[in-house]
Amino acid sequence: MSNRSTMIDWDLAVLAASKMSGPGPMVSRDQAEAAVAELREGAHRSTPLVREYTGLVAEERTAPVLVVDRPGWIQANVDGFATIISPLVDKMREKRGTPSPMAEAVGSRVTGLELGGLLGFMSTKVLGQFDPFHAPADSNTAGRLLLVAPNIVHVEGELDVDPADFRLWVCLHEETHRVQFTAVPWMRDHIHGEIAALIDSVEVDPAKMAAMFSEGVKRLGDLFRGDEEVSLLDLVQTPEQKVVLDRITAVMSLLEGHADVVMDGVGPEVIPSVAEIRRKFNRRRKGTSTMDRVIRKLLGFDAKMAQYRNGAVFVRGAIDEVGMEGFNQVWASPENLPSKAEIGDPSAWVRRVHG
Repeated sequence: MSNRSTMIDWDLAVLAASKMSGPGPMVSRDQAEAAVAELREGAHRSTPLVREYTGLVAEERTAPVLVVDRPGWIQANVDGFATIISPLVDKMREKRGTPSPMAEAVGSRVTGLELGGLLGFMSTKVLGQFDPFHAPADSNTAGRLLLVAPNIVHVEGELDVDPADFRLWVCLHEETHRVQFTAVPWMRDHIHGEIAALIDSVEVDPAKMAAMFSEGVKRLGDLFRGDEEVSLLDLVQTPEQKVVLDRITAVMSLLEGHADVVMDGVGPEVIPSVAEIRRKFNRRRKGTSTMDRVIRKLLGFDAKMAQYRNGAVFVRGAIDEVGMEGFNQVWASPENLPSKAEIGDPSAWVRRVHG
């Protein structure tokens, strides 16, 4: 049996997540079809807008646009997880051997339920996603753009903003990610290599894992008390993992911040209510309740929000100093990517790259 079917019960993960996520807002069939059509059109309309604003050239329609519901997003991410963690599964089998059929059956269901809980929560929050690692065997395309229609419709109603403006605004963000991975030919392999390095550094020795878990439990109280210097990843990572995670954090901050700058910078002539949308959306990002904020912290949403904020500050700071053409040197090679420290100090990046 394959790693996909034995180590994690992926079908159970999809089932649990789909039940947890719920269907989303209740709309008529006509309203749903109109939203789907507008999101597809918005994704294609975004391509020349992103090209004109950023100066990055990516061929059109190099990745399919999928307007999905919550279960569709869940299934897409389960497929991605199954591919990404397969090297870790191989490593665990090599180190610990194949468990008994009973232990494997129980373990796969437990991990399936855990993953389902994570994806179920996330599936109600995510508006869109570019999946750079999706590469069907029968296609020359790489990646796919996912737009989660029920979440977009829900948020635009919750914020009381213009639906057409909000939908195009979201499409601009996700289209920017498509451009980042298709106009910059080395980006996909670079991030895949960083993930592989992170997986390679994962400790699978039971004694060492137990010691890390014990230390994590001691520090978990700090996390719940609101210590801003503690995150869930900090509780389990080794020094080797921290080095890799810092690099991944820096590049993800760049990508997310760049997309945020583009979606706001395209201009009010395209999205007249962009300033209102940004103001209301930033308030929403802070979470709505104490429990919501705790869950966001545990699942890494706070770190994700920091990536948007810090990355956008870096991009704007670099553009202010050297212009868009000078900033685009960041895409020239992996060596030109900012470090985690440079994300907080764009002038340091400018000095290193531009002398």
